Amino acid sequence: AGLQADSVLKRDVNTAKLKDLYTIGKKLGQGQFGTTYLCVEKATGKEYACKSIAKRKLLTDEDVEDVRREIQIMHHLAGHSSVVSIVGAYEDAVAVQLVMELCAGGELFDRIIQRGHYSEKAAAQLTRVIVGVIEACHSLGVMHRDLKPENFLFINTQEDSPLKAIDFGLSIFFTPGQMFTDVVGSPYYVAPEVLLKNYGREVDVWSAGVIIYILLSGVPPFWDESEQGIFEQVLKGELDFTTDPWPSISESAKDLVRKMLNRDPRKRLTAHEALCHPWVCVDGVAPDKPLDSAVLSRLKQFSAMNKLKKMALRVSIGIKFVIGVIQSVFVLMFYFTYNCRLLPRVCLKKRLQD
Repeated sequence: AGLQADSVLKRDVNTAKLKDLYTIGKKLGQGQFGTTYLCVEKATGKEYACKSIAKRKLLTDEDVEDVRREIQIMHHLAGHSSVVSIVGAYEDAVAVQLVMELCAGGELFDRIIQRGHYSEKAAAQLTRVIVGVIEACHSLGVMHRDLKPENFLFINTQEDSPLKAIDFGLSIFFTPGQMFTDVVGSPYYVAPEVLLKNYGREVDVWSAGVIIYILLSGVPPFWDESEQGIFEQVLKGELDFTTDPWPSISESAKDLVRKMLNRDPRKRLTAHEALCHPWVCVDGVAPDKPLDSAVLSRLKQFSAMNKLKKMALRVSIGIKFVIGVIQSVFVLMFYFTYNCRLLPRVCLKKRLQD
């Protein structure tokens, strides 16, 4: 029978509908559960983003509760300068729509690549925003659980544009000491204790540590051809600080990353401790000299691979084949532009022989 017209938001049937107040425009992006569109407020002409969640995808009571919680958390975090603002929530017979502040400046990695120049100091500035969001969330009893570069967008294309955290679809409220067991997140960024099904808020700091590692080197710290292989690396792999560009990266930066990527959550830095680290704090020790241009090149390749994989996941036929091809191309690109440490040569040799 499906969900009734107002069964998700639990509102009176006469509540205003999205189409009464906004004009829906072009598609901006697509995720697993929702599609985001440009929308224009009819009364003012102001542009916003509208995330539309199809009710046919809300198969269980838990799915419905997840949507309610996302809206509740966004209202709970309202007012933070680095969290995207929610304007309103609407519902009709086929979808739930969240109207939010429009972030038209693009994704974090894309902006770095477009600038074409980059330094540790610039990375430290971005780190302050990312870790600042975590600290704010944790102080308000919210765990994000899906921090990754794609979930940070710039408001506009200006050089000094604010960076905002988006997508709180996997976020959850927590109390001090509360532990969780459900496995959520994204492969490169997921903390080891999530895979072990016993975790707390420390997982967000791990994810931020992974982002910082990528910001400084252009590659993820734990990598493999397959998702299962990535998880095994997250659980047991060694952090590499010996191959380029790490010898030229400051010791303070490496100290921060080590402490954020400590596999023991009890010894991992808190968000507040990370913000106070000498490399992160305002007027800190992060050097302003440009990073090796190869970092931008690798960052571009890594970002492109992720976008291709996202596109492949939307195709209903030949998904595994397409993703396999993408991953093989990515491995070969790394071979020629980086070094052999990330190249699973046995797997590649087997694939070329098949």
